Amino acid sequence: TGGESGASDEDLASDILSHYSSASESASVLEEGTGVELVDEQTAQEETEDKLKQCIDNLMDKSAKTRLAALESLRQAFSSRVLYDFLIERRLTISDCLERSLKKGGGEEQAAAATVFALLCVQLGGGDEGEEGFKMLRPILSTILIDSGASISARQSCARALGMCCYVSAAEDGEDLVKSMTHLESVFMSSYPNREGVLPTPKPGSPGLYSAALQAWALLVTLCPASRLSVLLDLHLPKLQACLESSDVNYRIAVGETIALLVELGRDIDTDFEVEDSDSLCECLKSLATDGNKHRAKNDRRKQRSIFREVLHYIENEDFTEEKIRFGVEGVYIDSWMRRRVYDAFKEILESGVRHHLQFNPLLRDIFGLGPPLILDAAVKASKISRFEKHLFNSAAFKARTKLRNKVRDKRADVM
Repeated sequence: TGGESGASDEDLASDILSHYSSASESASVLEEGTGVELVDEQTAQEETEDKLKQCIDNLMDKSAKTRLAALESLRQAFSSRVLYDFLIERRLTISDCLERSLKKGGGEEQAAAATVFALLCVQLGGGDEGEEGFKMLRPILSTILIDSGASISARQSCARALGMCCYVSAAEDGEDLVKSMTHLESVFMSSYPNREGVLPTPKPGSPGLYSAALQAWALLVTLCPASRLSVLLDLHLPKLQACLESSDVNYRIAVGETIALLVELGRDIDTDFEVEDSDSLCECLKSLATDGNKHRAKNDRRKQRSIFREVLHYIENEDFTEEKIRFGVEGVYIDSWMRRRVYDAFKEILESGVRHHLQFNPLLRDIFGLGPPLILDAAVKASKISRFEKHLFNSAAFKARTKLRNKVRDKRADVM
């Protein structure tokens, strides 16, 4: 049945998405008390949930093709809609299936399962349930990440998932945080220069893996207390500076952004923070900001120049080009390297769904300081009241994590 179910799974994915987009459109015009739309909404919601249940069943199918199609449908559904009520009752079944795909699937299936798991954590919103799922899957994500024999795309996906899940779900005790950061470090430190200061020649595909691991690690650095941060700055800043000479443009950019973030965090904990050997760092940034190397693709050059101009301005005179992300009637300001790293991490995992989640997902709204949703998602209205919000805002784990993130934001008072 492999071939047949492949086709029906694609239909399933497009059906789910069309339900979502029509439901999202009606969400903005839906007023309290319009009974007819609510009934339609309820019906659409039930049909969608039936399709999602079918996808979850298909995760256990014998055919790898069917499992992959089901993972893709879930990825699209989880990124385009807030599904807390539906997922809270099925999270263990889904986590079990994802664990099986990670342990037994091929590279493509492992990569897809890691991404869906990261989205599940974002959906569960950093409450106790997300933490429980993360504790269960952290070991297998870490195992694939550090396995040099595993597929590069699977390792890359596991790096991102480890960073995101740890960011939203790690307990305050810091053990998961330290372990996850150590595994990510072990991957991107392979790109560091040797004792003679020579950069290793990267294997095909490895710069993409280094970038994913470095960006996931940088996201987690934003949660570290001042004492730990000082150690990390001393260890990594000089080595990362050497990696600005990497032959891969995207890795150079990831390195540049990480350097800016680390310097910003250093200045947060110590107003007199100085970058060691800042003259040579600025020289290197200047040459990257004006790179006219004709061997590089035009777009790559343009992107590199604009990002390195920003990094240089920040290092030299603490300028940051603020950006406003608009969604619905609201907007969120990206006014620091830390906020940019956090926003980029969510955008990478949620893709075009990031605006929907900023509007409706209490987790993202909490992280970006937006307060409770202004209007409820149509699906939530259909179920009368959001258990998600009630549960989340009353959950001790959620409060503890909000406190941790806020403390870190408030000039990184010494947490832990």
